[in-house]
Amino acid sequence: MLIVIGFAVVLISVFGGYMLSGGSLGPLYQPTEVLIICGAALGAFLASNHGKAIKGTFKTASTLKRSLKYDKAMYMEVLALQYKLLAKARRDGMLAIERDIDSPAESAVFGEHPQLLADPMIMNFLTDYLRLMISGNMSAHELDELMLHEIESFEHEAHMPADALTKVSDGLPAFGIVAAVMGVVKTLSMAAGAPPDQMGMMIAHALVGTFLGILLAYGFVAPLASRIDRQVAEAVKMLQCLRVTLLASVNGYAPQIAVEFGRKALDSIERPTAIELEEHVRNQKSAAATSAEAA
Repeated sequence: MLIVIGFAVVLISVFGGYMLSGGSLGPLYQPTEVLIICGAALGAFLASNHGKAIKGTFKTASTLKRSLKYDKAMYMEVLALQYKLLAKARRDGMLAIERDIDSPAESAVFGEHPQLLADPMIMNFLTDYLRLMISGNMSAHELDELMLHEIESFEHEAHMPADALTKVSDGLPAFGIVAAVMGVVKTLSMAAGAPPDQMGMMIAHALVGTFLGILLAYGFVAPLASRIDRQVAEAVKMLQCLRVTLLASVNGYAPQIAVEFGRKALDSIERPTAIELEEHVRNQKSAAATSAEAA
């Protein structure tokens, strides 16, 4: 929704201000210049990226509608789930959660968090490293190195679409100049015998290319690249929260302290207070106990 609102503000501000100043939208309608600019930008995008980056860029477009995927409520769910799993492992032994992580969809613990079950990134990261913790063959340092390497690889791959779109936005003003120059060349080639008013209109049409290139670059494509960057940062922050909590548990801290490590890793705007998190976990325990009694 914020993307649509932002683009609407750009269009209304630019074209509304132009019309309020007495300008006419007619001369701005130049479909051939749009074809030159957008076609050249698309061609450059295809030429400068491999299949993985191109596929990732178009796939990312489906996630742009989300204003904030990992919010405070989501982090509370993640911390509560980790607390339950780590508490069960500490109480009954690490093998007690083996069945939970092998079949999360059939686990009563994971079943209390359907929103997390629907997130492959969280589920894969959490279950993979809990499985390694169960094996007991890796030190905390080795586990941390592996987590950092995976997060770095994820961040590099997730940044490809943003990097590709940033390069397109950098090139669009130049393609706008190309379209404008071609329009000027066309105008000058037809200058002989043309009346001044016709010449003025043709030059105005030619200059639209520069305007369109700059508008598309900084009003549309660059903001999309920035939006993808923000989403990647959100995902990385979630992985860091998972990492810190699991490492605290491996280092011998109690589940209550381990989730506190994860809570402290969050940004202040999304970080629940210790009391909020404690009440959230307590309420979920009460709901689970009530459901068990009813069954």
